[in-house]
Amino acid sequence: MTIAISRKKTRQIHVGNVNIGGGAPISVQSMTNTPTPNVRETVMQIKRLENAGCEIVRVAVPDEASAMAVSRIKREISIPLIADIHFDHRLAVAAIRAGADGIRINPGNIGAKEKIREVVETARDFGVSIRIGVNAGSLEKDILKSFGHPTAQAMVESALRHIELFGRLNFDRIKLSIKASDVLKTVEAYRLLAAKTDFPLHVGVTESGTLYSGTVKSSLGIGMLLADGIGDTLRVSLTRDPVEEVRVGFEILKALNIRRMGPEIISCPTCGRCNINLFDIVEDVEKRMMTKKLPLKIAIMGCVVNGPGEAREADIGIAGGDGIGILFSRGKVVRKFPQERLVEELMKEVEREERNVQHS
Repeated sequence: MTIAISRKKTRQIHVGNVNIGGGAPISVQSMTNTPTPNVRETVMQIKRLENAGCEIVRVAVPDEASAMAVSRIKREISIPLIADIHFDHRLAVAAIRAGADGIRINPGNIGAKEKIREVVETARDFGVSIRIGVNAGSLEKDILKSFGHPTAQAMVESALRHIELFGRLNFDRIKLSIKASDVLKTVEAYRLLAAKTDFPLHVGVTESGTLYSGTVKSSLGIGMLLADGIGDTLRVSLTRDPVEEVRVGFEILKALNIRRMGPEIISCPTCGRCNINLFDIVEDVEKRMMTKKLPLKIAIMGCVVNGPGEAREADIGIAGGDGIGILFSRGKVVRKFPQERLVEELMKEVEREERNVQHS
């Protein structure tokens, strides 16, 4: 029996053509790590992100050249683009005018209320949404002085202060994030904030680290929040190719039975009975599946005796040993073939499933 997660009801806004909150699917986003004024390189990376399933992309806008590049980048991509702004409110205004679908501002460094007013008024004129992105590492000085440390409560105070300010400016196309690099602090902050507002929330653990440590921290932090029903968009922050962020994001959603996009790969951890190079086979299949959108459950097993039985819930799968490969579907053996054709036979079966879905 699958346990369904009950999501917290939030208001709905939109970033470009993507709806956020209000029961819309939880969207996966990422951020480019290319120099934004290098339009060609940035667009190439965004195209790769699109192919991986990324639904919203954010670019850094640290200077005027980056803000001006937004319009050129927008013409070449298919997903909404968010401009990430720190320190200079004029860059937010310029990015909005250049065609950004949304902006992210940091309350801790964006400047005085009059500067925020100018940003908000421009966003209203252009129909653009704003993410108030609170970060434990850059809280306002008076809040830090009041709380002593960047606690979860201090982060919430910063967010609530700016919700109130935006309300006085009659602007409600906002979403919120409230991140720290500490998993438990991040989770506590989001839980506190979710109890105090119904604006949509973008969840993540900031500066979470390398592929391994970052994946673990993000999976725990984001997973705990999603299991609580908290979160309308997410980003997995990794010191890595941002495509990996998207892949991990969707794996988190799959693991919680929230969304399924693309195949889920099940593979045995190998043991003394395994006499094929399962590591290389799994890596090969994973690479080939990266751009596939059909939500198949695929099993790759290292034992022809127990493989099909152990992966009975898989849609399709392969197992090999002693020079023999088998293809199985829904736990039943379909055909046998030479072991070296394992991946080839699996891909043929995946493509057959895709054709059946297209013609159904």
